[in-house]
Amino acid sequence: MSKISEIFGTYVFSDSVMRERLPKETYTALKQTISEGSNLDSALAGVIANAMKDWAIEKGATHYTHWFQPMTGITAEKHDSFLSRTKEGHIIMEFSGKELVKGEADASSFPSGGLRATFEARGYTAWDPTSYAFIKENTLCIPTVFCSFGGEALDKKTPLLKSLEALSEQTVRILRLFGHDDVKHVTATMGAEQEYFLIDKSVYDKRKDLVYTGRTLFGTVPPKGQELDVHYFGSIKPRVKAYMSEVNEELWKLGILAKTEHNEAAPAQHELAPVYTATNIATDHNQIIMDVMKKVAARHNMVCLLHEKPFAGVNGSGKHNNWGFETDTGINLLKPGASPYENAQFLLFLCAVLKAVDEHQDLLRISVATAGNDHRLGAHEAPPAVISIFLGDELTEVLNAVEKGSHYVSKKKVNLEVGVHTLPTFPKDNTDRNRTSPFAFTGNKFEFRMPGSSLSIAGPNIVLNTIVADVLMEFADKLERAKDFKAALNRLIKKTIREHKRIIFNGNGYTEDWLEEAKRRGLLNLPTSADALPYYTSRKNVDLFARHKVFTEAEIRSRCDIMLENYSKTINVEALTMVDMATHDLVPAVFANIQALGASVVAAKGAVACADTGVQEKLISELSARAREMYEASEALNAVIEESHGITDAQAAATFYKEKALPLMTALREAADGAEKMMGSKYYPYPTYGDILFSVQ
Repeated sequence: MSKISEIFGTYVFSDSVMRERLPKETYTALKQTISEGSNLDSALAGVIANAMKDWAIEKGATHYTHWFQPMTGITAEKHDSFLSRTKEGHIIMEFSGKELVKGEADASSFPSGGLRATFEARGYTAWDPTSYAFIKENTLCIPTVFCSFGGEALDKKTPLLKSLEALSEQTVRILRLFGHDDVKHVTATMGAEQEYFLIDKSVYDKRKDLVYTGRTLFGTVPPKGQELDVHYFGSIKPRVKAYMSEVNEELWKLGILAKTEHNEAAPAQHELAPVYTATNIATDHNQIIMDVMKKVAARHNMVCLLHEKPFAGVNGSGKHNNWGFETDTGINLLKPGASPYENAQFLLFLCAVLKAVDEHQDLLRISVATAGNDHRLGAHEAPPAVISIFLGDELTEVLNAVEKGSHYVSKKKVNLEVGVHTLPTFPKDNTDRNRTSPFAFTGNKFEFRMPGSSLSIAGPNIVLNTIVADVLMEFADKLERAKDFKAALNRLIKKTIREHKRIIFNGNGYTEDWLEEAKRRGLLNLPTSADALPYYTSRKNVDLFARHKVFTEAEIRSRCDIMLENYSKTINVEALTMVDMATHDLVPAVFANIQALGASVVAAKGAVACADTGVQEKLISELSARAREMYEASEALNAVIEESHGITDAQAAATFYKEKALPLMTALREAADGAEKMMGSKYYPYPTYGDILFSVQ
């Protein structure tokens, strides 16, 4: 591996590169554009484009692309070469300011939720100068937003940037009241811990379900899974370590601070975590991380699985969204300080988050709603679908004392004694961690644990930024009018704690008791995406996003339709794949096994008339029953799929798939998995879970 200091950021048109290559006045104007959000002069754009082109060509780039994030959940890019022809017929390398700032894509070919008809093709990409351009596979990638001819946002970056502006604006208003007149801007920060599975490509290629859907639709857990807890943080296998090293090197070249890597809980499962950064940059980086992990895996003859639940009965993969916000003067607004009880500013921001999460449980659940993530949430390796906040004992006691107006004695740090004299003592945290909580305070930030591993983190962060901005706006409106700021502040904090403390839960979120308790508290329980998505277009939510200019009503409705359609399409593809696998592979394999068993009965009776063939006959009977169950479930599922094609309403279709298709898919899987347990290994037509999970050695 190359030295990190020598390769880090070498493929990024970073601030230091711009400072070196741009004329001083151009660099200053660009920085002012970024900080103030003003328009960039076209002449300056031409200078920047030329410098960017020269730098990229020196790095081996031959093409450029506007790199954007449509509603597909992945990134999109259309490559154009720098080649151009002069009037004299000579070939030159050219890249103009217009090409840097603006591009065009076919807007009707990407999901639009009805915002674009098939014949309305024109869409625009526009350079986002707050995110650095980079080189990937000999192509200069320019991060951009993507909008329709009518100006509607067709991507995830545009509303994310708007939500960040809303959060900054309202937070600065609050900080002014506390005397922070020097603060000009507030930045939301985040870090996405990325979980994934690595399997050998040879077994992947033999599983239609993995190839078509990203998860196994059939299969039983192997004799050894994750019961012994030996994989988590265990020694990394050489083949996996070689993969991780190459991933790190590729990411470091792109200026991505990949820091932590380790084995996760399940066999073949791993995690990569970056250093936290500004949310817009972190969102771009996470998209790059997922792309790099997949491509590097292919070079190592492996496949990187990013599905939230690729294996039933085995831990799924999440993407923990560590969210916080800080000022341009370096103040972390979620840092409690030495005495949180006496830190009114911290308490106000903490209360804003409590109120935002409590009042918008539906939006947080919607922000992670996918058919794949539905299999993971509540499966005892991920948080339940019920939203709650973990604060820990100390902060909870602080809020209780504030609400009651009682005195609170701050807990002092104590040293943890492990009973071995040669080992040093170290300070013990006052609060434990809670991995079962969907939204946990972790010292100076919140960890949103519900997002699935394949999800773009733009969605959850758009919601977090907007709902907190909305509460801060309400707080600022009240406090700015107050004659006695301190008295009004105290009343506001107490009132918020009293009205929203139901959202605080520090216990075990995996238990049925908690679900009952949550119901008594009046918290929402939305187990599937089909249950959650109808809340998206409620008047409350439409007004919320419109108030902060994050989404128009049309944009919200389009996104809701896209998510509903993705849910239905995902289940449709999975159902069709199950029918194909059962009909063409599994049922014939069972019959082949039955035929062999029948032949053994005939042979045994022919050799010894009184031979005991009870075992073979029982297996024949049970396998025949499983074959019939698979056939009947496949026929019924096929009929449901045909019926679904006549449903035109997106919500009705999603509900239909949830209520009609999913139960039949479960029945088909149970029949097939029951057969797998009885079949001879040479008859089962696919690599088993054991073959897959332990394929990378």
